[in-house]
Amino acid sequence: MNKQNSLQITTASVAYDDDGHAKRTGNLKSALAHIITGVIGSGVLSLAWSTAQLGWIGGPLALLSCAIATYVSSFLLADCYRHPDSVNGKRNYSFMDAVRVNLGTKRAYVAGFLQFLSLYVTSIAYVLTTATSVRAIMSSNCYHKEGHGAPCRYGGNLYMILFGVVQIVMSFIPDLHSMTWVSVVAAIMSFTYSFIGLGLGIATVIKNGRIMGSLTGVQTANVADKIWLIFQAIGDISFSYPYSMIFLEIQDTLESPPPENQTMKKASMMAISITTFFYICCGGFGYAAFGNATPGNLLTGFGFYEPYWLIDLANVCIIIHLVGGYQVYSQPIFNTADRWCSRKFPESGFVNDFHKVKLPLLPSFKINLFRFCFRTSYVISTTGLAIFFPYFNQILGVLGGINFWPLAIYFPVEMYFVQKKIGAWTKKWIVLRIFSFACFLVTMMGLIGSFEGIIHEKLS
Repeated sequence: MNKQNSLQITTASVAYDDDGHAKRTGNLKSALAHIITGVIGSGVLSLAWSTAQLGWIGGPLALLSCAIATYVSSFLLADCYRHPDSVNGKRNYSFMDAVRVNLGTKRAYVAGFLQFLSLYVTSIAYVLTTATSVRAIMSSNCYHKEGHGAPCRYGGNLYMILFGVVQIVMSFIPDLHSMTWVSVVAAIMSFTYSFIGLGLGIATVIKNGRIMGSLTGVQTANVADKIWLIFQAIGDISFSYPYSMIFLEIQDTLESPPPENQTMKKASMMAISITTFFYICCGGFGYAAFGNATPGNLLTGFGFYEPYWLIDLANVCIIIHLVGGYQVYSQPIFNTADRWCSRKFPESGFVNDFHKVKLPLLPSFKINLFRFCFRTSYVISTTGLAIFFPYFNQILGVLGGINFWPLAIYFPVEMYFVQKKIGAWTKKWIVLRIFSFACFLVTMMGLIGSFEGIIHEKLS
């Protein structure tokens, strides 16, 4: 009998974690895939434009500085997953949970609002970007057949709707822990189109026979225009790195031992190193290829026209990556809604029951009616807003500027002070305060630059 009880206890300990949840099986590789899927978006292809505004000195320096700031932020956040002890304390399943435990309910509501706003607008941006890539494929084929001067213009509403249909199906994936394969595929796609952009840039430099660009970047008619462009470029670069709004959700997928914070720090270091390498290479060779004429996006802005099939392949990779990226950024909202409704309505069959469904030619699967309704409505809303506000990308910089500093810097620093009991005016306190203030200034620069960019866009 004792042996049987011992066996039952051992089996239970294998099946469940210390919080009663199903055993987490995430590891360094899965965390790395999730982070790269979340960080390396198609925005990597727009960094050549940012490098062009800052020049050969300012561009790489800005990229390295943002990489360092992002790693510091991730280092601080990793220790906030458990509380009060970062190794054996109680788990915080989300960014909002960590803020609530460390900083109180009021600031948790602010953090939650900013986090969900960022996740939601990112989802809308992914819908828009997908349509841009599909149009780029059609335009690429058109330019190849009709010539580079042909009026190759296409709408995007149908492609947004198709993307939304795909996302409704993808939303059947229960949680972030169950979609490692999605992130792996998306990460491979991001590497593929980044390599294509890099390769085309190198090929163009070789074809030109010289490196374009200058130490100070694009020359403008007056100093004010140059300052605005620098602000915009710094904002674009600083907003292309952080993944704090999905950081703890990724960490919550990791198995232990080893401690989750150790695994997450290693994954962050590796992901940020890989990201920075691609950012500097793509940004640098894109600028070297086109100089002052660098387009906003190397693969959809038609810096490159040939070989058209390679441009098409790159944009297909972007689309597949965005399918996975949409889910990575949406799952925290889905899971928060699931947990909140389960606590609020513990007796509701609509919220908590799963029903077995069998469709022709497909294996049977289980469906939860609340999840189906909520997630379908979410996808429809993001797709609808993308269709009705096709220029929404123009204000993403502003929203990114508003959210960057509080989510990626302020809250992680403040939580770290509480978690590690760091007293005021100690050496570490002073260093982190200076770090936070410096990042706040960068955020303000990016925010001002984004506002000016929108105004300039509307007036031109």
